[in-house]
Amino acid sequence: MDKGKAVMGTGRRWAVEFSDQSTVPSSRDILDPPGFSRASQEQDDSANSRQKKDAEATWKLQKAWEVAQSPFKNLMMMGFMMWMAGNTVHLFSIGITFSALWQPISALQSVGKIFEPFKDNKVELLMPKLVFLALNLGGLALGVWKLNTLGLLPTHASDWVSSLPPPQLNTRVEDLFSTDESASLVF
Repeated sequence: MDKGKAVMGTGRRWAVEFSDQSTVPSSRDILDPPGFSRASQEQDDSANSRQKKDAEATWKLQKAWEVAQSPFKNLMMMGFMMWMAGNTVHLFSIGITFSALWQPISALQSVGKIFEPFKDNKVELLMPKLVFLALNLGGLALGVWKLNTLGLLPTHASDWVSSLPPPQLNTRVEDLFSTDESASLVF
């Protein structure tokens, strides 16, 4: 036998003939046994598909809650990092503070994109989204509080002194040379 030549002479060494040319009856030709009906099997298939859809909806809701609660971990980590940075104004504390402000802002801008994979007619995403928003707003409040403790927020009257007009002195010449102690300068 020559190398490369098929045994059967068809050119392929391992070939399977899929066309049924036998006289043996196939499974389609055999009648179903008594008590068996293909309709009940189709009903079971529809019940299984319904159960699969319900399980998928439950899974999506569970994952949506996990995503909604994920900012809590970030909130705890940022709080610890801010505590470690201290209350003095230096490069590390400012970087941590602005990171604590930026992360919730970017998360709040992309709420729709974050919950997009969990959209389904059977899945209600309102509560997970509200929890996600509340936790991110808490993170934003933590960043603003840190800005205040660093003294970087203008919350005191002395922070606005440069924008106030100088006081006007209303004095009279007689009041300056008066010996009467009841006369005083009027501001």
